[in-house]
Amino acid sequence: MSRAIITEFLKKIPLFAALRDDEFERILEVAEYHKKSKYDFIYLPDESAERVFFLKKGSIKIGTHSNDGKEVIKSVLYPNSMFGELCIVGEGQRLDFAQSINDDVEYCSVEVNTILHLMRRNHLMSLRLFEMIGRRLISAERRLESLVLKDARARIIDFIKEAVENNGQRVGYEMLIRHSLTQQDIANITGTSRQTVTSVLNDLKKSNLIYFNRRSILVRDMAKLA
Repeated sequence: MSRAIITEFLKKIPLFAALRDDEFERILEVAEYHKKSKYDFIYLPDESAERVFFLKKGSIKIGTHSNDGKEVIKSVLYPNSMFGELCIVGEGQRLDFAQSINDDVEYCSVEVNTILHLMRRNHLMSLRLFEMIGRRLISAERRLESLVLKDARARIIDFIKEAVENNGQRVGYEMLIRHSLTQQDIANITGTSRQTVTSVLNDLKKSNLIYFNRRSILVRDMAKLA
């Protein structure tokens, strides 16, 4: 990928918006471009956490496995997202995995030491990082609250609403979510079973609240989706 395209992409990342030209040039000097196919792992648990990643194209999932081997998906990320950022705040080894969930996933990575060096010189960059991590914590708190306090149907609806918020595209009065998640993936995100996901999605479809296929969910009326 050309330097011009990488430059254009990284300038969209909020963390780098506060950098001066010479500081941004330092990021470009150490940035690496990567491309992954569907289901490739970007990193795995226990690997050394030395780089921060920025998603340019495609979608990835961040997750872990329970003691019985069940996959638990913590989040699904879309273009312009930062991930692997816990190494900035002290993570020495990865606690989770990052895996592509569709073809032609593209991302850039930057050494964490370079980011830490720039943060010490640029306090506005540090503030941007705190804001980004804060939003992630709020999202995680909402998901935890949903898992503890809500039934399976409500959790699946919450997943749809969050997907619309993060990656929805307006189509007339409706909202379209393009994704590459299987129904088992959705179950792993919402703490339910694949059979429950199928049942709830079919019920919402019969009620004309959504339409779905393997690659997308069309939300017909956000206000009525409850």
